[in-house]
Amino acid sequence: MRAYVVTEWVHPSKLTLVHDAPEPVPSPEDVVVDIHSAALNFFDILQSQGKYQVKPPFPFILGAEFAGKIASNSPIPEGCPFRAGDRVFGSAQGSFADQVAVKWRSINPLPANLTFDQGAGLYLTWPTSYEALAGRADLKPGESILINAAAGGVGIAAVQLAKVLGAKVIAAAGSQSKLDICKHYGGADYTVNYTDPDWQKRVLQLTSGKGVDVVYDPVGRVADSLKCIAFKGRVLVIGFAAGTIERLPMNLVLLKNITIMGLHWGLYTYKEPSRIPVVWNALLGLFSSGQIKPVIYSKVYRLEEAMVGLNALERRETWGKAIVRVRDDIHEDHRPAVKL
Repeated sequence: MRAYVVTEWVHPSKLTLVHDAPEPVPSPEDVVVDIHSAALNFFDILQSQGKYQVKPPFPFILGAEFAGKIASNSPIPEGCPFRAGDRVFGSAQGSFADQVAVKWRSINPLPANLTFDQGAGLYLTWPTSYEALAGRADLKPGESILINAAAGGVGIAAVQLAKVLGAKVIAAAGSQSKLDICKHYGGADYTVNYTDPDWQKRVLQLTSGKGVDVVYDPVGRVADSLKCIAFKGRVLVIGFAAGTIERLPMNLVLLKNITIMGLHWGLYTYKEPSRIPVVWNALLGLFSSGQIKPVIYSKVYRLEEAMVGLNALERRETWGKAIVRVRDDIHEDHRPAVKL
């Protein structure tokens, strides 16, 4: 089996594709999935170097997000609604490979109107953005939201979802090409370039001097964004893609009555599992109806190029979700998705 096997902590650029990796051995709650496409995530770069909170024992296979089909020889655990050949997407350690063993509760049926490439980046990105906006911030129709790093994976998802929720969306990014992505693929109402020293003033102008009701930040620009947030505004802390954890001016938090809240979607499995199907039912309905659509980077990488893709992600050259195509499917099977 082909896979990127990590045997020591190294930068992903040092990894090479092996062709003799052992096939996955499923546990009693697992199914085996033939991977057709996998998604590239920033934490993959950290994990291969031992800088991520999840540190599997050596050797392990890199990658955590995928779409594919239940393998013909997969066991089907008791209670599992899936069958061999079903199109699914999900998350499991070891996704940069031909096959992966995954707990059946960690996969979802891939909507018939989505390709494997589109489905590979759904499982982590979209529920993060949905729960942040709808669950934590309780974003309401007519409210304004500033979305930082809006052309990235979670950012462009947040732009689309905020529009569906009826908000006025101001998308922020660091180049005109990425701002164009936010408009074209996300439907942002307005864009601001945060390399412009007056970008906060532009946000204030767009909100008639009030400031935005909500700030969505996956990169580490909260402190800058507090200069253009409204009284009683809400800040969503999604991540620190810039590489450093911010020190915030708490005086502004006090003076503007600001609420700062975090969103770690992975923790819901342990802390609030009942919320997970609620979020996915909402998202799968939006995907099936075409109200939201995954945005994938223009270059789709082959499995042999996966580490090239991670390097591009690290250099911030990509937008949307960067995808690795493991199998080339000229004719995809678009039978109706299994009902959960």
